[in-house]
Amino acid sequence: MKYFLIVLVMLLALFPFVGCDNFVDVDVPDSQLTGNLVFEDRTTANAAIADIYSKLRDSGMLTGLTTGTSVSLGMYADEQVYYGTSDENSSFLFNNTLLANTPSVAQLWNESYHIIYCANAVIAGCTDSVALSAGDKKQFIGEAIFVRALVHFYLTNLYGDVPYITTTDYKTNTMVERMPVATVYESIIADLNQAVVSLPENYSTADRVRPNRSTASAMLARVYLYAGDWAEASNAASAVLNNTDYVLENDIEKIFLKECKSTIWQFAPKLEGNNADEGSTFIFESGPPPFVGLSPELFHSFADNDLRKTHWITSLTNGTDIWYHANKYKQNGNTGSSVEYSIVFRLAEQYLIRAEARARQGELIGAKEDLNVVRHTAGLPDTDAVTSVDIIAAVLMERRFELFTEYGHRFFDLKRSGLIDTILPIVKPGWNTSDGLWPIPETELLANPNLTQNPGY
Repeated sequence: MKYFLIVLVMLLALFPFVGCDNFVDVDVPDSQLTGNLVFEDRTTANAAIADIYSKLRDSGMLTGLTTGTSVSLGMYADEQVYYGTSDENSSFLFNNTLLANTPSVAQLWNESYHIIYCANAVIAGCTDSVALSAGDKKQFIGEAIFVRALVHFYLTNLYGDVPYITTTDYKTNTMVERMPVATVYESIIADLNQAVVSLPENYSTADRVRPNRSTASAMLARVYLYAGDWAEASNAASAVLNNTDYVLENDIEKIFLKECKSTIWQFAPKLEGNNADEGSTFIFESGPPPFVGLSPELFHSFADNDLRKTHWITSLTNGTDIWYHANKYKQNGNTGSSVEYSIVFRLAEQYLIRAEARARQGELIGAKEDLNVVRHTAGLPDTDAVTSVDIIAAVLMERRFELFTEYGHRFFDLKRSGLIDTILPIVKPGWNTSDGLWPIPETELLANPNLTQNPGY
């Protein structure tokens, strides 16, 4: 039986779960994760939680493929220019003409709630297990709770009021209602605080592909920043920045290598020798770009002496036209031995979180110090911002240059700073205030009468 379960979970890691495309359609018999025997053995329980990370990497909000937020929100905001065909997914994103029945709208929703369902199954299975050690239970539950909070964070920032799902009960999930964003944030923060307590201080693997306590603190810092709790955002970021396991990488060419000590959490490729999916997604070798290219306006916004402009962006020309692509990840094929993993959390963001949080509390000296740490890595001098308003603006601008093409930071920053309806109408003709939220998928509205649509759709 043990051998059978090991093989079963290995197969589950290779193939998507059957019947879990829509969280309201998840029925107990359809997922082997609900089998209690899976959680009576450490090997199979560990494989179950590892499979969730593979789903995040391959199909969820955080995938480096074209369906993930790095691409979709880059097009939806002002980072990426779409050069492909006029299909209703990518062109609708780029032209901000999403509809409730646009496939990409439903895809991210369904994939996200499927991952949440799987996380809840791990939590329930480990909680009820009588064979797992107390330490294993604590770690696996902590990891699953972290994932649940992480995915809900992206859902609420994309769709607004959303259900916060904490059960695998089919009947309960078919009738869920949308919760106010503030309530969703309360649940996210509660989950992350539990994750901080439950996750180990040290990484369980040397390559930092499983979250530890600092990973949960890094996510907590971001959530507090978005929620406007500046003191807690600063404290959570400090908890990460004070951890001596992390060292700021001053060589800009090494920041996106798999062994970089500035990395807090990353995804390993599916196969050894492969590299981060972002490389194959963003890199093109001739023009015009086959899919997306970096916005020329973004490229020209960088100072000429900014190392990120010369090291993280590549330009190509045919003699007449010029195009740009993100070049943070430099490998777009198999290299025999993997050299780049997809980095989800890294140290620079924590410095920028604390810089903004400090500036908003009037701690201007500390705010400038944190901001200058990031600027110095980019080869830039100290900021000349003086007032709190100027420093906050400088931090937001630095976030644009530092975090471009990384999981929708630009889009979310425009929203939370109140600049979205000022900036995007310049580059997005027909932009409406209601476009700041994506529509709730039509299939979800038809399946659950308790769900309501966002205004404007």
